[in-house]
Amino acid sequence: MHDFPAGRLAVWATAWLTGRTSFDEALHAVTGDAAHRVSGLPGTDGAVPLGEALSSLRGLGETRLRLVLPAPGDVRGLPAVPGLAPQALEAGQAAVGDRVVLVPEPIGPEVLQWTAFELHSVAPPPVEGTLRAASGGLDLAITDSARTLAELDLARWHPEVPELLAGLARPKPAPGLPDDHDPLALSMLGRALRVAAVLDLAMADAPGAAVNHAQAARRDAALRPLAAAVREAVTAAYNAVPR
Repeated sequence: MHDFPAGRLAVWATAWLTGRTSFDEALHAVTGDAAHRVSGLPGTDGAVPLGEALSSLRGLGETRLRLVLPAPGDVRGLPAVPGLAPQALEAGQAAVGDRVVLVPEPIGPEVLQWTAFELHSVAPPPVEGTLRAASGGLDLAITDSARTLAELDLARWHPEVPELLAGLARPKPAPGLPDDHDPLALSMLGRALRVAAVLDLAMADAPGAAVNHAQAARRDAALRPLAAAVREAVTAAYNAVPR
């Protein structure tokens, strides 16, 4: 729940398409040391490197990509394109433009495959809340879930949890975003990623713990609002565009 290549693609492609960063900086920020290839992009044959795909996006008239984090029962922001929803749900993320949607799939530790879905009409942009609303929602969900997290006694099984929770009070901005990105978005993303790490541990059964289905269901229900708030915060943070 903490790696969002579709978020990196959305934020850096948008920064390049709007003239806020260079092509080389955007490409390196998205790919790092991994090989990225894109298939299904209009005007290309077979799988092409991400650099070629970025140039194609500009040729298609794209000016902005947005991160969408679909979940079972909630595919808001995904255009109605055959085959898109199942693949995006499997990936848990997608980068949505006006002309294409790009869905990532890891192929081994050093290769990321992107599948492009062409949009034959301009997709309406997803409804976006404000950064302050997303940040406030995350803070409220953390407060509401604090008792549940304490009752799970995560630190007993995962010694890294106290540091993660302590970091929520002094969050560090998330790295790897454009220099002109909104400071609140940077801070909120850093906080959301820490909460996501705790959630991953909380939603997994502790080693050797006797957790029955009813207990697991109560735990999951109690933490579901926190998971939803994390999704909203991550989406809002990556989709923030400087004014």
